Amino acid sequence: MTAPTDATPATDAAAYDLTSNISPYLDLHMMFPLLEYIDSLISSGSISYNAMDVAQARLELLKPTHMVDYAMDIYREVHGENAQIPQEMEDQKAGVFKKLEELKDGQAAFEELCRNEEARANLVSSNQWNVQSITSNASYGITAETIDNYYKFAKFNFDCGDYQQGRDMIENYLSLFASPPKQRKEDGDDEDDELTGGDDNRNASEDEKTGNPNMYYLTSVDTTLLQVLWGKLSCEILVEDWEEAAVALVAVKSAIESLASSSKLSPLDALHQRTWLLHWSLFVFWNDASGKGLESMVDLFTSEKYLQAITTHAPHLLRYLTAAVLLCKRRAAKKAGNNSNAEGRRLLRDLVKVMKQCEYSDPIVEFVEQLSVKFDFEAAQSQLALCEKVLSTDFFLCKQTELFMEEARVFVFENYCRIHHKIDLTTLGEKLAMDRNRAERWIVDLIRNALLDAKIDSEEGCVVMGTGSTSVYEKVMDRTKELTARSGGLVVNLRSYMNDVKRDKIRKERKARESMEAEY
Repeated sequence: MTAPTDATPATDAAAYDLTSNISPYLDLHMMFPLLEYIDSLISSGSISYNAMDVAQARLELLKPTHMVDYAMDIYREVHGENAQIPQEMEDQKAGVFKKLEELKDGQAAFEELCRNEEARANLVSSNQWNVQSITSNASYGITAETIDNYYKFAKFNFDCGDYQQGRDMIENYLSLFASPPKQRKEDGDDEDDELTGGDDNRNASEDEKTGNPNMYYLTSVDTTLLQVLWGKLSCEILVEDWEEAAVALVAVKSAIESLASSSKLSPLDALHQRTWLLHWSLFVFWNDASGKGLESMVDLFTSEKYLQAITTHAPHLLRYLTAAVLLCKRRAAKKAGNNSNAEGRRLLRDLVKVMKQCEYSDPIVEFVEQLSVKFDFEAAQSQLALCEKVLSTDFFLCKQTELFMEEARVFVFENYCRIHHKIDLTTLGEKLAMDRNRAERWIVDLIRNALLDAKIDSEEGCVVMGTGSTSVYEKVMDRTKELTARSGGLVVNLRSYMNDVKRDKIRKERKARESMEAEY
């Protein structure tokens, strides 16, 4: 991305823009929504990039694709409406249409079979909806090359920007390698089957191998099918079907781990694949309307293998993990019930551990670090003021700006209340980047919603905190964890002591032998 044009207030936002960090791990087509968002920021004066530079970057991204008409529109935007379109682009357009017709003809037989619902249903019910059965039946006129052309045609449609068509075709292609569970028949049908020896057929059906439900019931996976699954995920993201995108994300993850565990992917290749998946998952998790996306994101990002990918290849993803933890901390606390405080602290402890492993910082990360590690409220306050600008100019976080700022203020308040019994409203307002009256209304709302054990002393203009007591369950859990850690330490110390004793005994025995040999 081009550097900011001048030292305007927007310069700070440009300094924290992660587009150039994220783009190497995204499909080219996924970059267009990000560039469109940057265009909107430029128009509003929120970021100081040059609009023509962004248009030129978009034009470069379009060259490897088949979206020639779109590329021509961008070319005119860069060079003027009356600019002569280069012959190279005209030739590319003609070549695209020619290739499109070739692939369309080469896969027509299989496409016709896919559209024939009755014939397809019969093949599925008789377990013949697979490459081997279809290509061995001469009446269909379908060869292995036909099916290969079908997949190439799906990818070609995707490269042309027809993501919906590409998705539908990939679904048909994947179904050839899948073995979903058979639907149970109605009771009446079961009685008819019994009269015709249906039990044997049913038993045979039940014995057939069912595919992995996490990978669209694929019976096996190789690197070729992994690429197909990546294509499915890409299509779902670009058509913005977030529910199906979440399913596709799980499928890709399952395929990567399956290939890695069977040594079909080298450890380094698996690490690269996981790094790509982490970046693609940002689209899915931050657009999840169910509210569970951020919790799933925290689980994925903090799992051992994916955490390794973050610390080695993508430390900038710490921004999104930090934001997700802060946003879902209270939600996870409510689910934990009596153990809510402990669950919130656990999430923060895990986050701090990740922070120590990543060489990355921005206002969002620094805000949490100042509060959770350094307990520097002044520094946290200054970082919180920057957070709003960073959030509003981040493609993935912009929709969560208001909610993040609310959760951040609660986080400041929680930490401040741990070390103060009586808090001046004016001082508190400064810590929360609010004026006194707004801070008072905000605290009243917290008290009403039973999220705060406190009362407001209007005469003294302060908040008086309740005594607050830790639940018995929470105390037991904390002490159990401490006991486990101490026990582990004792075991290590005891083992070390025993080893020292053995070594000392061996040294003494050796010296004794040497002295005896010397005497003789």
